[in-house]
Parts: sequence; structure tokens; C-alpha cells
Amino acid sequence: MLDDTMKTQLQTYLGMLRQPIHLIASLDDSETARDTRGLLQDIASLSDKVTFDESGTDARKPSFVVARQGETTGVRFAGLPLGHEFTSLVLALLWTGGHPPKVEQEVIDSIKSLDGDFRFEVYMSLTCHNCPDVVQALSLMTIVNPKIQTVVIEGGAFQAEVESRQIMAVPMVFLNGEVFASGRMTVEEIVAKLDTKSGEREAAKLNAKDAYDVLVVGGGPAGAAAAVYAARKGIRVGVAAERMGGQVNDTMSIENYISVLETDGPKFAAALEAQVRHYEVDVMNLQRAEKLIPAEEPGGLVQVQLAHGGVLKARSVILSTGARWRNVNVPGEQEYKNKGVAYCPHCDGPLFKGKRVSVIGGGNSGVEAAIDLAGVVEHVTLIEFADQLKADAVLVSKLKSLPNVEIHVNAQTTEITGDGSKVTGLKYKDRATGEEHTVPLAGVFVQIGLVPNTEFLKGTVELSRFGEIVVDAKGHTNVAGVFAAGDCTTVPYKQIVIAAGEGAKAALSAFDHLIRQPVAMAEAVA
Repeated sequence: MLDDTMKTQLQTYLGMLRQPIHLIASLDDSETARDTRGLLQDIASLSDKVTFDESGTDARKPSFVVARQGETTGVRFAGLPLGHEFTSLVLALLWTGGHPPKVEQEVIDSIKSLDGDFRFEVYMSLTCHNCPDVVQALSLMTIVNPKIQTVVIEGGAFQAEVESRQIMAVPMVFLNGEVFASGRMTVEEIVAKLDTKSGEREAAKLNAKDAYDVLVVGGGPAGAAAAVYAARKGIRVGVAAERMGGQVNDTMSIENYISVLETDGPKFAAALEAQVRHYEVDVMNLQRAEKLIPAEEPGGLVQVQLAHGGVLKARSVILSTGARWRNVNVPGEQEYKNKGVAYCPHCDGPLFKGKRVSVIGGGNSGVEAAIDLAGVVEHVTLIEFADQLKADAVLVSKLKSLPNVEIHVNAQTTEITGDGSKVTGLKYKDRATGEEHTVPLAGVFVQIGLVPNTEFLKGTVELSRFGEIVVDAKGHTNVAGVFAAGDCTTVPYKQIVIAAGEGAKAALSAFDHLIRQPVAMAEAVA
């Protein structure tokens, strides 16, 4: 099942096992089951600490449990965990075998303290780059806490189950039979959602922190660069981020960051966080800012109030809150989100195999999505508001060469229709003639650009008519001691490399601001 290169790599990893593990399979006569048997046999052949049998009786076939020797429960994989999920399988093997996870002890302790009956089912696709984070988080929780059970289900192998549960976006997580969450989540986010009192404890902990010299709000490329540049000045730096890496986590491929020939979003985001932590920056993840309180007097402290009620204080603040996917804002979009309305073609495209879908947006993102989907689905209808596609010419040429793609320009989406449980179509108006059209389909992928995450700043910091933070050439806002960088600002061209440069610039400006505050700097170096 595995080629020689993968076997060699896997054998190296299995050499890290500290205790024996047992693979218990529930198989049938399907082709997927035969491949699963081959995979498990290969794994068992590579280490004397791994055994395998076919004594499982689970109703989902093929599936298998990764269990400690002498036990019958553990992380269960239903289907064949290859593609993006092969790493998840390897980590489940290592963690079950006693190899310590690279997770802070505080997180492990939080998982162990969860009390209750938690039976998770997570549906994923092998092409989904968001799924591994959720799969690995739930796998870790299952291995650490015996009260938690997790089944990882490959949607392509259980299509009838996916359709019966009306799953149209992955990762999709059920807890005790009810929908728990959809989309990328970290282990910290899952634990926080299960532990209802975690917010109060977190607020109290953050309230007790001393003031920072520089507090960065946001953990994407701009925020990470700002934190690194500020920390290298030898001052006290904190980062409060809703999720480290920001929107980069949702990017499939990065090929234009100078000096990095090719990488993917999650790897790039992990590298950003690793470098920030290398400089001993105080990283506070899962923190959503709700209010900015300017200093009451020159040289005073700026405050940032967080969603759980906690407040952080700093002598200067760098806002790098980034942006998010823009909504179409038509009837049906919110009602059918994750029920046919999707925003990630790489993640959710395989769920629409053999079906008809639409892509809204004719820029690079929209055209790339349509090209990608055309190789999976039956037919793609691309809807563009402008009178021509705005994507690069090479992408437009590729799109027009595909036989199962239909393009409508000068078209205004007016409604996403459904039957109450899932999407059934899309309506658009021809802007030239005013004629209304209805397109029957099963999915709508929205790719129309970004909107800045700045709502919490209204009335405090000057914003453009598009909601972007107005900054000057050095990253200054109109509020003393407050700077901004990245996709949330008026700086043109929303690119990773530009955001990183702007973050570095904002950090240098913040430091320049601090050295002109004699009392503040005296305290900082004392």
C-alpha cells in the first residue's frame, strides 16, 4: 500500500513509540477495505511495537481503531486516512504509543479536566487542508482523556452517510449525535467550547498581566512580523490573536513569498508562530478584541478589551486584525451556509462530486476555484458582477478551455435558493437586460474578496468607507500610540509579503513612539 519512501519515513517515526499499540480493523469486501488492510499490514510490518488483527465489529466498514496494547478503544478511522490525513494517522500512532505531543502542558491539563460523555464524529475529505487540525485535536483529546471518543470519517468512503446527514462542508463535527462545529478549530478552541467556565478564568488571568510596551492585536503575517521586530528591541511584547496565522491558515498554496519557493498556509502559519515564540513574545491565542480604549493622557496606557471581558494594557498597540471572506449578502446565504453555501473549494469541493455548482466571483480566487471544481463536479457556473472577468489572463484562458464551465459576466446574484435543508439553486439578474435567471445546482462557492475585521474600532480609530484603518506611510493611525498594519488597513494590495513588511514598519514606528516617552522607556529597561 505504501511506497518504499513512505515506508522508510514511517519506520523512522514508529521508532519513537514508547509502548506497544494494536490496530483493530472492521473490514468488508470493498476496494477501500482491501486498501485499508494493506495499509495496516504495512504499518505493522515496520515496528515490533505494532500489531494488527481484523477482529473489529464496528458497523462502519472499513474502519480501524488505534489502541494501546490490551485495550479496544482509541481513535477510530473510518475510511482510508491518506492525503492530508496521513499525518493525522501517524500522530495518532505516536501519541497512542506514548510519544509526547507538542502541546503545552496547560492544554493537556485542560483536556484531562473535562468531565462528561463526549462522543465525537468528525467528517473530513482527503483534499481538505483545514481538516487535519480538527482531526488531530480530537484525536489528541481522545488519547489524553478516556471519557472522550472520536471517530474520523472520510466522507468519500461513506457518501450515503454524508448525504443522509446533509453534510456539505468539512470538517464537520458532531458531538453525541448533534452538530457541534464546522470548519477549522484548534484543540484550545474545542476545549474552550466544552469548558463553559474557561472564559472567566482566562479573563482573570489576562487582567493580572502587567502592561506591555507593545501589544499586537492579530496574529497573521502583519502581526507576527510586528511582534518579531518589536521583540528584537528588547522590550516587553504581547500578541493577542483570535487565531495565530490568521487567514493564512485557509490558504492552500503559497508560491509568491520571496525566498520560499512553495509552501501551504498551515505550514506558513505554524512557522510564523514558531518565530514569534522564539523571541519569547507572550502569545495569547483565541483572544477576540471587542473594544479599543485610547490612553487618557499623552504617554498613558492604551487598553484592549476582549470578548470574555478581560482587558490588556500597553504603552503602544499595533492593530493587525486582518480580513475575512466577504459575503454576497443575498437571501439564502446565511440560511444555507455549510448546507451548500461554501467558501473553500479545496475543502468542500469533493463533497459535490458529480453535482452542479456555482462560483460567485471572477477575480483570481473565483476563477481558480472554478478551475479546481471543474475537475471534480459535473458542471460549474461562474457568476461575475462586472462586465468582464478580473482574473489574470492565463487563468481566464484556462477556464474558458474547460468544457463543463459556463461563464456569466455582468450578472448580479440576487438569491440563493433551497428546500429548507440544502441549496437547490441560484438566481441572478442580467445587468444589461434586467432579465432574471435561475440556475439549478447543489452548491455555491463565494469568492468575492475580503472585508476588514475592524467593526470593533468604529468610533475610536479613523476608518475608510470600506472599513479599513486609515494609516500614514509609517503605520500611524489618528490615535496616539496606536498603529496598524496588514489587510485591515488602507495600504493597497492585500498580499502576505506586503502585510509582513507593513507589520515590521509598524513595530519600528511603535518603538520610535516609545523612545520619545522617557518615563515609559525608563520603566521598560529598569
